[in-house]
Amino acid sequence: MTGIDSALKAQFTETLVKTGRKLRTRFNAEVVRHGLTYPRARALAVLAGRGPLRQGELAGELELEGPTVVRLLDGMEKLGLVERRSVDGDRRAKQVALTAHGHEQAALVSAISARIRDVVLARSEVSDITAALGVLAEIGAAIDGDFGDEAGSGSRRRVEALADGR
Repeated sequence: MTGIDSALKAQFTETLVKTGRKLRTRFNAEVVRHGLTYPRARALAVLAGRGPLRQGELAGELELEGPTVVRLLDGMEKLGLVERRSVDGDRRAKQVALTAHGHEQAALVSAISARIRDVVLARSEVSDITAALGVLAEIGAAIDGDFGDEAGSGSRRRVEALADGR
């Protein structure tokens, strides 16, 4: 990615950040209509996708600090969305699982997410989405410091392989 004008880089990153904020704001507005919050909706989605997790694992998935997750789970438990269970062999550890009501709400969150994706990507071509995924993977790798090679083509190859079903 040499030779890219700094103004274009600035425009791209600013647009990326603004678009991410807009997407989050839109998602939040949708879940709030159903009595949820953005953090609760994210936790529901993670638990629905991964199954029961230890609190620390959930904190990692949500990229939140432990005390923040404890407060989040306290509220979700009061609403009947999750339950915390003891972990065999480790008295201190707690596993978090969705309740029946939590599964219902997770399905709602999934439907909201799908509807938003359908709307925002309705006019996009598969090739454009695949190219964007490649660029986003390279950005993520740069942020993580994990390029694998100097041009970041390793990230692009991984995304292309995923898109091709390899």
